Order: sequence, then C-alpha cells, then structure tokens
Amino acid sequence: MNYGQWRHSARAWLFHFFGKEDLAYDEYVVAFRHAPSAPAARSIAFIAATRENFAEAVSWFEKAVALEPQDNDTWFNLGFVRDRAGQREAAITAFDEAIRLNPAHDRAWYGLGLAHAHLGQHAEAAAAFEKAAKLQPMNGDAWYHVGMAQHLANNPDRVTRVIEHLRSFDPKRSNRLIRETERSDLAHLIREELPYSK
Repeated sequence: MNYGQWRHSARAWLFHFFGKEDLAYDEYVVAFRHAPSAPAARSIAFIAATRENFAEAVSWFEKAVALEPQDNDTWFNLGFVRDRAGQREAAITAFDEAIRLNPAHDRAWYGLGLAHAHLGQHAEAAAAFEKAAKLQPMNGDAWYHVGMAQHLANNPDRVTRVIEHLRSFDPKRSNRLIRETERSDLAHLIREELPYSK
C-alpha cells in the first residue's frame, strides 16, 4: 500500500463528504500523484464537471479510462463531458465504447443520440434515441427526442407513430411534439392539459 496515496485519498473523501470541494480536489490530485488510480481520477473529474470545467473533466476521465478501460460508466461520463465541452465526435467514440461494454446502458444511448443531434446527424440520432427509449419504455423525454430526430430526418410516418405512442402515457410531451413539428394534420390528437390541482 502506498501510504501517501491512502492518506491523501482519505483526506479527500472527508473533505468531499463535508462539501469542501476545493480542498477535496487538491487532496485527490496529490493522491493521484502518489499512485495514479481510476477512482482518484474520476473524483477529480466529477469535481471539475460540477464546476463546469468540462475540458479539465475530459482530461481526468481520459486518465480514468486509461487505467480502467472496462468501466462502462466511466466511458459514459467521458462521453458526457466531451459533449458538454463541444467535442462531439470524441463524445460519440466514448458513448460507443460504453455501449460496447454494456449494450443495455440506456443513458449512453441517449447521450449518443444527443451528440449525433448536435452534429446534425438526425438519422443516427433517431436510431440512438430509439434504443434508449426501448430500454426505458416510459421515458417520455427519450420518445420526444425520437420524434424530433425522425422529424428532422424527414420521416413523417415514424413521427406519427411516435406521437401516437407518446400520447398513451405522456400527453404533455405528445402535444409539444405535435406543435414543434408543426404537424397540423395531427392537431386532433392534442389532448387538453388539465390545470394542476391539489
């Protein structure tokens, strides 16, 4: 055991536990210098991400996946921060690896859809969102994105089917999708939204 690494990791954990993020960050960095580890790199990356320093978070998540290349959650988080840093192609690579390691990782499929959508690759985005939606069938947000991506990919029949499906369990998002895709032919499917009452 590397005593320096253990001591600084323990101090970092305590600082993190008590919400002292700056001190935790510094201790994790020292711990990593004593003995590079994926947990320390991930912790540093998470703190950087919460500060919205996405370029720094990318660097630390890259260190983490280099140390633990089979950890699909770390690949997912790398994809997320790459996307937030505007590194869309690199984000797709990370999400693809997370999915290769765990094909049932619905959040990785969703992230992949967002990255493709940001690049204007609407057919690819629709396919990825559809995988996420099928893994989480009651996720209205995922189905909404399927519909929008299919609309932008010029697949009106598929948009109709998505709206009909979404309407069965999330009429609010179904209404929004009809309006945002300007599908006046589906206006008859808009459900009146009841006001909230206690």
